[in-house]
Amino acid sequence: MRISDFWRLMDDEFGAGYSRVLSSSLVLAGVGGRTADDALSAGYSPRDVWLALCDVQDVPAERRLGRDIKPSDGGRGAY
Repeated sequence: MRISDFWRLMDDEFGAGYSRVLSSSLVLAGVGGRTADDALSAGYSPRDVWLALCDVQDVPAERRLGRDIKPSDGGRGAY
């Protein structure tokens, strides 16, 4: 997982504003008692940080991969 994927998942699940509050203030046992921001800075993988955050926030398994977005048909419409 890339850091951009981490932030997309955070924003989708918690909203753009609240995701920044969580990342800077919520201490996560799964990454050594660090906040998400500190864990990412310390070199933890974005995936590990995301999963630790999901555990603490009780994000259901079906939402841990992000929301389903239907692919665009390129403006062609259905035939």
